[in-house]
Amino acid sequence: GEGDCEDFAAAVKDLSKEQFTGYLKEQGQPSYRAAQVWQWLYQKRAESFDEMSNLSGALRRQLAADFSISRPSIARQSESRDGTVKFLFELADGETIESVLIPEIHRLTLCISTQAGCGFGCAFCATALMGLKRNLRASEIVDQVLEAGRTLDGERRITHVVLMGMGEPLANYPQTLSALEVLSNAAWGIGISPRRITLSSVGLVPQIQKLMEETRVNLAISLHAANEELRGKLMPVNRKYSLKQLIDCCRSLPIPRRKRITFEYVLLKGVNDSEENASELCRLLSGVRCKVNVIPFNPHPGSSFKRPGEFDISRFGQILLEQGFQVNVRRPRGDDIQAACGQLSVLSSETVSNERWRVEDTPHSLPLTPH
Repeated sequence: GEGDCEDFAAAVKDLSKEQFTGYLKEQGQPSYRAAQVWQWLYQKRAESFDEMSNLSGALRRQLAADFSISRPSIARQSESRDGTVKFLFELADGETIESVLIPEIHRLTLCISTQAGCGFGCAFCATALMGLKRNLRASEIVDQVLEAGRTLDGERRITHVVLMGMGEPLANYPQTLSALEVLSNAAWGIGISPRRITLSSVGLVPQIQKLMEETRVNLAISLHAANEELRGKLMPVNRKYSLKQLIDCCRSLPIPRRKRITFEYVLLKGVNDSEENASELCRLLSGVRCKVNVIPFNPHPGSSFKRPGEFDISRFGQILLEQGFQVNVRRPRGDDIQAACGQLSVLSSETVSNERWRVEDTPHSLPLTPH
């Protein structure tokens, strides 16, 4: 009977629209029904098949018997004094991930995760301490946007999405790509323009090339050092795809005229924040159409790195500016609730007192102006 199938019901959001259309054909249903169901899921945010009033009662019952509509639960929600909100989501298997909602004057950005934990081991990042638990399914990536959206009142809408939370999006390429399609499709998906979606990568060269051929989203590259040796120490991925391969790849990407690649550079006191480091970065990026996000390190428990002083931060930005680069110096958002860039991590509540749990990336920046 219907009740017995509950445990086996596939999560409908894990199917691609093509797969779901195939299922409907087997049920003798016209293919346009797929778009109707997808609109209910992603535009009207339906929580049950019963709500889907333009489908027949028989089809609704059939769908309810064959599929479930997944929803992660919000295990914790904390708000920073600057209005940043951090969500801790619990997934069906008990894994947890974090998302960060960053309000700004003309935009509301959600920073989402693509993996539970991360396996890339960047030296300064809290998420790395967790290691990689598992890849997220496309539905679990998209559900962060749906669930965070449900908490908003009135006319507030998420306007921008950044894939900069826990995990490396391009190491979970097929699921990330499926999620991007749902996020950006205006006909039946959530309908956030690809121009308002930014994906951040540690620099997986083959996947970056594929992504730029297959999508129109913005690309941000985590750089953090401008020479091979230092980057290799800070980012183990550099041993697989060298800085030279990465920058050569960036030079060859078919970036549209009005767009730029963003390079992210976390400033670590006494490690990569000197004038020489800044000049080296200018030489490395010479001729690449790009902008540079300078992110002063956000301290987190368990890290020995320190944040540079204000003078060193502004001097670093100034050198890039004088060489003609577009520069943003990021001001930390949500650092009082460990929601700032590089702070995202879920450590068990037994080991970490309530206020010290941690998160990942906030895309907030202030433009740097010449003095």
